[in-house]
Amino acid sequence: MKLALKISLFLFLLHTFGYKSFSLTEYEIKKICKKEKRQLSCRKNLKEKRSNLQKGILIEIPVIPYKR
Repeated sequence: MKLALKISLFLFLLHTFGYKSFSLTEYEIKKICKKEKRQLSCRKNLKEKRSNLQKGILIEIPVIPYKR
């Protein structure tokens, strides 16, 4: 009984959060690329990734470490 409950809860959470993704806004893209040397290529790259994400194509996102 507990196993069935855990499996159903897992499937519910997977269904709820699995396919939702949020893309960057235009302002966020400008803010991110302000720090880069090549701002135009950075913007073009992020806009292309955003359009691929909205179409449902999987993209690879690098993790940038936080600096204090």
